[in-house]
Amino acid sequence: MPGPLDAPLTRQVGATMAKKLEALGLRTSGDLLRHLPRRYADAGSLTDLASVAVGEHVSILARVRSARSRQMQARRGAMLEAVVTDGHREMSLTFFARGAGALRSHEARLRPGRVGVFSGVVKVYRGMLQLTHPDYHVVGVDADDEAAALVEASRPMPIYPASAGAETWRIQKAVRTVLDPLRPGDVPEPVPVEVRARHGLQTAFQAMHDLHAPYDDDQWRRGQRYARFEEAFVLQVALARRRALVADQDAVARPGAPAGTRGILAAFDDRLPFTLTQGQREVGDRIAADLARPHPMQRLLQGEVGSGKTVVALRAMLQVVDSGGQAALLAPTEVLAGQHLRTLRTLLGELAEEGMLGAAERATRVVLLTGSLPAAARKEALLDAASGRAGIVVGTHALLGDQVRFADLGLVVVDEQHRFGVEQRDVLRSRGGTTPHLLVMTATPIPRTVAMTVFGDLETSTLAEVPAGRPGVTTHVVPADRPSWLERAWQRVREEVDAGHRVYVVCPRITADDDVGADPSADKDPTDATDDADLLADEPPGTVPGQADRPVRPPLRAVEEVAAQLRTTAVLEGVPVGVLHGRLPAAEKEEAVRRFASGEVPVLVSTTVVEVGVDVPEATVMVVLDADRFGLSQLHQLRGRVGRGTAPGLCLLVSAAPDGSDASVRLRTLAETTDGFRLASVDLELRKEGDVLGASQSGSARSLRILRVVHDAEVIVAAREDAEQVVAADPELVEWPDLRRAIETWLDPEREEFLERT
Repeated sequence: MPGPLDAPLTRQVGATMAKKLEALGLRTSGDLLRHLPRRYADAGSLTDLASVAVGEHVSILARVRSARSRQMQARRGAMLEAVVTDGHREMSLTFFARGAGALRSHEARLRPGRVGVFSGVVKVYRGMLQLTHPDYHVVGVDADDEAAALVEASRPMPIYPASAGAETWRIQKAVRTVLDPLRPGDVPEPVPVEVRARHGLQTAFQAMHDLHAPYDDDQWRRGQRYARFEEAFVLQVALARRRALVADQDAVARPGAPAGTRGILAAFDDRLPFTLTQGQREVGDRIAADLARPHPMQRLLQGEVGSGKTVVALRAMLQVVDSGGQAALLAPTEVLAGQHLRTLRTLLGELAEEGMLGAAERATRVVLLTGSLPAAARKEALLDAASGRAGIVVGTHALLGDQVRFADLGLVVVDEQHRFGVEQRDVLRSRGGTTPHLLVMTATPIPRTVAMTVFGDLETSTLAEVPAGRPGVTTHVVPADRPSWLERAWQRVREEVDAGHRVYVVCPRITADDDVGADPSADKDPTDATDDADLLADEPPGTVPGQADRPVRPPLRAVEEVAAQLRTTAVLEGVPVGVLHGRLPAAEKEEAVRRFASGEVPVLVSTTVVEVGVDVPEATVMVVLDADRFGLSQLHQLRGRVGRGTAPGLCLLVSAAPDGSDASVRLRTLAETTDGFRLASVDLELRKEGDVLGASQSGSARSLRILRVVHDAEVIVAAREDAEQVVAADPELVEWPDLRRAIETWLDPEREEFLERT
């Protein structure tokens, strides 16, 4: 039954304001009350004007230093210029009118010494930051009466996420219009009273007042503590219910070869030329136990580059084949899919030659299915998958095509899961009569993966031990504005080539005419229609008047121009330079990789098509140009392409990122550590969680309002324990209708479905 918080805002704040709030995604009273302040200010805590970005719509708290109006000389009319300050820097507020009389009200309100919140788009005029015709609210002056003014001036001021037309003080007024008439019974209580008592939390009703109308700092901090726990608890209950549902789903148990027989997995273990690490054995045993259960496995396999994830995954696939089923390995690019095919066939040898002369007695077939396969090869691969003749099918997004069928799909292995949308992975998992087991592999969890790991939705296994003999990789940041450093970088490239090694040079673009980061086919199969650019728009703004210290940066480097430049660089004279990018035909990609691996062309200039999977043991140097334009996940993967043989690796990150920027923090962190989880945590803090329950990777589309996965891990863990107890006692939440309704309204059906699909 609808309650007061379900009322449309048009009834509460009027049609005009409701329309402005709808632009912020706020349609009901409940939406508005859940639109929480981003921070709180008081008259003595002014906004640091150094943090203001030109071109952005801002709301700043500042003190008026001066205000005067005058007739304009160059054109008819009058103007008023007020100067506000944070105590160190100044900003100009400019108002125009036909006559001075129209400006007197502004001049009367903007008296020196008064503090106000000023909103508008930041510009620069004659070297000074400027807001033209800003909306503003003068603290203690623009209140309804003198008593209200005194109270307002003494209380923390909520600063809301706002927009033009819906400024923070107008949002605050709308919030109070909705909040003030409410009674305790009008606000749902998703957190059961016993749970609140255990954690010393107030009611949701009181928390609303603490958050939106605090009398002191302690109150809004208490309100935020409740809001964080409430959010974590509701999400954890949703996750706990989904985990329970998954545990009840049916899957075919895949225990391996029948007792007393030796299957293909045992034969594979016998032919391995190396000893599995302790970590590989332990993780393999856990996966084997999961596969042997009649419920679908959902496991994340986290392992540093070179830790042996592929061998662990292959052993799991062979266990499924021994059980009479099939396995599909989903890779994000054709280059990686082809690399996986060669790696699996090399590891398996005659065990992958079913139906061929010389095949082992217990053999299977490993086939490739990509969008660029010739028609005859594609038809044969489809038949091998549908008939069950192929025990392992390696592919790209082409595996998701409507024509692809499996005889008995028992396991889906997803490599580098952040390259696939949730829906895409789910298509493959739904191809069988029962839900197949799922194994996700990643060398660097993206922010959402870390978030889901902390939330406990995936069972996680970690390969921390790198096999013996790996020499490691040293990483350095090379300032793009230091010519001597760049010259030394190319000298190091020549030294490695002369020593018989290989060198990658990675660029963010293919040609100079491309948009930023444009290699649309580098990371995709031709059959893919999704947008998966992992570049970050962290480029410094261009030059503006009065900001000579922020120059326009040169265009991003492109593969073709860099390759041409290196071919004429004196230090690399006589060194063959090849190119690789997503627009090349599949045959040319294969040839470029082959010539590079053989040493015929020891320097390869490429886009991020080499990010994952390209395995050339002789490669020792990775030079990444415009490295500040890539995310940590990509950079960590790129670094993992070198140092895979017996010689140590070197990664040079060429960057123009200014000190202190998010990009410079990413690069510095990468140079300091190879720990995948630490890198992912830093990435998570810089890029936010994204939509933890949806397909968005980062940015504004998010289901978390106040909770922060990195900082609030303890809250999440505590909420999970309470959630599991509640769900165990009442899976349908019959006794907790407010909690059930919060899940239904906070998590739409698509987001809820995500929980069971990930």
